[in-house]
Amino acid sequence: MVDHDNVFLLVIFSVFALAATIQVFYYLFYYLSVYLYKPSVIKTIKEPVSIIICARDEAENLSNFLPAVLEQDYPDYEVIVVNDCSEDNSYDVLGKYLMQYPHLKISTINKDPKFTHNKKFAQFIGIKAAKKDILLFTDADCQPESDKWLEGMTSHFDDKISFVLGYGGYLKEKGLLNRYIRYDSMTIAMQYLGMAIRGIPYMGVGRNLAYRRSVFFTNKGYGAHNHLISGDDDLFVNTNASGRNTCVEFRNGTHTRSIPCSGIKEWITQKKRYLTTASYYKLRDKLLLITEPATRIFFYSAFIVLLSFTFLWPYVLAVFGIRLLTQIIIFALVQKKLNESGLITYSLFFDIFSPVINSIVYLSNIWSKPGKNIWK
Repeated sequence: MVDHDNVFLLVIFSVFALAATIQVFYYLFYYLSVYLYKPSVIKTIKEPVSIIICARDEAENLSNFLPAVLEQDYPDYEVIVVNDCSEDNSYDVLGKYLMQYPHLKISTINKDPKFTHNKKFAQFIGIKAAKKDILLFTDADCQPESDKWLEGMTSHFDDKISFVLGYGGYLKEKGLLNRYIRYDSMTIAMQYLGMAIRGIPYMGVGRNLAYRRSVFFTNKGYGAHNHLISGDDDLFVNTNASGRNTCVEFRNGTHTRSIPCSGIKEWITQKKRYLTTASYYKLRDKLLLITEPATRIFFYSAFIVLLSFTFLWPYVLAVFGIRLLTQIIIFALVQKKLNESGLITYSLFFDIFSPVINSIVYLSNIWSKPGKNIWK
């Protein structure tokens, strides 16, 4: 007579083992490649560059962070700040720097109640104003880690490379939310950097992203995604980048650090905005991205069920241990590579709950009414 309970548990164990195998594959094939990656020979010719920053009511951040962008150790570059309908004293702050730095350019968009627009429009104005073919993007609340940021991010461009994906982390502050935000941005970077290294670039972050102006106009700008609130960074990369024309850069000194959200509500709003673009990715990329968190949910769920029945528990613990050891070692290596700290212990707990959190935020996006065409 067939023992249905054992058959059921055997199926659960098979799912558990398969999920663990897929998880270990992602860590060893994609995430470990971030640690092992060594950039190819960097060219010594420094091409002219246009740095583009879009800002709306960012006077304080411009005052704090813009000098680090304006004082890069690079021979030929301009900084274009698009002052987009600001109602604070951004104009005064920019005017002060305009007197000090001749390579600073200002493009102003005046408020018009009859015309509302998203950040893409401000980005487009900055791109149109740019005089150089290499464009480097960051945000007003971002600070380069060093004065070699510009040199590092643009050193890979040649006749073949049109995109360079960088790392944009968040400033370290106290609190659990800050640790989760930094963990979340780091694990996302492990994905998009690792997949790009493996020839599958699917996104970049506007906090630290470079591409050619000519590529933008040749491919009709943001194209079919122009109406979306987000996607000026990831969807443009997803549509136009390939394994042949894309490179990554995350050596020390080439990262940017942004101000993290100070509250959960603000972070959820930001996360929802980012997740609106996921459904527009290429099918291949969507499948690769959903497989990892889905198998993580199966892995932990099956682990709890199997242990509660003590079914093949020595093997269950062995599989769990292999996956856990792989996770800790590779996370620690990549954390060091990306100049992060203090996240390893917390990552063990965040690893369990982050797929659930992201699923809830994503589903709430689907169920809620479309938001207004807000800028940021």
